[in-house]
Amino acid sequence: MGRILLVGRLAVRDLRRRRVEAVLMLLAIMAATTTLTLGLVLRDAAAHPYQSTREATAGPDVVAGASRPSELPLLEELAGDPDVVDHGGPYPVTAAKLQASRRTSDVQAVGRDATPASVDQPELVEGSWVSDGGVVVEAAFARAFELRVGDPVTLSGRSFEVVGVAVTASMAPYPGGSCLVAAGCLHGVVPDDRALPSGLSHNPGLVWLTQADVRGLAAEPDSLSYVMNLKLADPGEAQAFADTKQGDLPMQPWQTILGEATELAEDSQILLLIGAWLLGLLAVASLSVLVGGRMADQTRRVGLLKAAGGTPGLVAAVLLAEYVLVAVVAAAAGLTIGSLTAPLLTEPGAGLVGSAGTPSMTWSTAASVTAVALGVALVATVVPAVRAARSSTVDMLADSPRPPRRVGWLIAISARLPVPLLLASRIAARRPRRVALAVASIAITVSGIYVLLVLDAFLGDQPLAGGYDDSQVAVLRQVLLVWTVILLSLTAVNAVVITWATVLDNRRWSALARALGATPREVSTALTAAQVLPTLAGAVLGAFPGGFALFAAVNAISGGDSGRATLPALWQLLALVLAAVLVVAALTSVPARLGARRPVTETLRAG
Repeated sequence: MGRILLVGRLAVRDLRRRRVEAVLMLLAIMAATTTLTLGLVLRDAAAHPYQSTREATAGPDVVAGASRPSELPLLEELAGDPDVVDHGGPYPVTAAKLQASRRTSDVQAVGRDATPASVDQPELVEGSWVSDGGVVVEAAFARAFELRVGDPVTLSGRSFEVVGVAVTASMAPYPGGSCLVAAGCLHGVVPDDRALPSGLSHNPGLVWLTQADVRGLAAEPDSLSYVMNLKLADPGEAQAFADTKQGDLPMQPWQTILGEATELAEDSQILLLIGAWLLGLLAVASLSVLVGGRMADQTRRVGLLKAAGGTPGLVAAVLLAEYVLVAVVAAAAGLTIGSLTAPLLTEPGAGLVGSAGTPSMTWSTAASVTAVALGVALVATVVPAVRAARSSTVDMLADSPRPPRRVGWLIAISARLPVPLLLASRIAARRPRRVALAVASIAITVSGIYVLLVLDAFLGDQPLAGGYDDSQVAVLRQVLLVWTVILLSLTAVNAVVITWATVLDNRRWSALARALGATPREVSTALTAAQVLPTLAGAVLGAFPGGFALFAAVNAISGGDSGRATLPALWQLLALVLAAVLVVAALTSVPARLGARRPVTETLRAG
């Protein structure tokens, strides 16, 4: 117990002495844990509005359809099944063309009774239920077409008035939804070079009329389809019931409708989880640089701790404890921020009632996020900590500067370069692992931005992109914005951290260069160039092979169609590489100048 207390006290004291670095570590891990939390809780949070809609509308457990009147006996037989405790319908359905305010859309018109149904009674959010000459419009479809109570519309040439707007749990909100008509439906974007088959409904909306009005819209009685809503004794067995009884009748259990209704959340979850892993890699890179810089700065302190009797295990435990404490705090902050932010990205839309609310935090989610935070901290710190613990006590107390590595070909090339580039190449050669981390950090960031450009172009260029309406596209854009802001912020922190670590690591070397005739401006330019060169390499790798590889991975995970996406043009990629170089140069110039202004005599005397 005393050993644990000692390790904790030493770790906390060291964090207090270096608060800025502790905050940077906290931000790096918290960015990854927040995004991961958003991805994990998003799916559950988005399911709540659908459950609320099921309760409010007495939603069916299974929706069964018949494509022609001759199949009505099969529906009646299904309604008498022992597992079915209640049913609504069968209701007639026909395809129609809706026109309103110079806009036209295919719709599926369902005939309903004026009296409320015991199974699937759509919940009115505005107006009244069906009546002769009156149409009730599904809420998400009404919002997409800006339809309100009292608006005149025509259905297949017949005039109607919108008398109500309602939500239902028997079908996913527009632009999703099941196909109830015999001719078939097509959801999504149709290429310009393809024509729709005759009679096929494209992205149909859902409306309710009286049964008499629906029969009046049908070209002939035999063209009507029918739908029946079933309530089972055990709703949990809906999928098994549908699989067993399907036969010649198409059936859809409520679990399938739930998946379609929350497809937006699933796509948001995929984007956020991919972003979380990218941010996790960036956090590892950032922490590795921070740890390396702190180990170099703490060399003499570690030597004193070992000289006072600390074993290599105790020294390693103290160094690791600092980062574990930060990781635990970052995990807690990420869980809190992620769970509170999730409802902003899970707006149910007009097609569902209720709201996502603040999702309950499950133990599995908390454990997963905490494990990732600890894993990031341990991966970044375990090797430097063990190396410091095993180093010689005498060498650490002496704290002598690391001798430079003499590489013949590098000396031959750098000798012909201008002074700033000569110094920059030798700075980079002193820390090859740090250069590799800088290249990886920029490559990850540029790859992420590549995917963001593709997704943003896809959402902006195509109507009903991927089956989403304008409000759903806005939600996905919010997800992309969250990913972009956190990704760029953490990358900026990485660039500053790497530069500052380089400044600290090269204090004596920079002072010696100035003593031999280099100006402060040349030294600061060299420190900046030492970061710009890896940035250029990382940006090129991220823009060309890295970005495409990440986009292919996103498609493989989400099952997307890469043929429908517009890849960034060459000029966009070149502009992205140039922007990355300029931004990093601007971010690193300040710490580089501050480091180059330190008096030469003071620095050399300290060494």
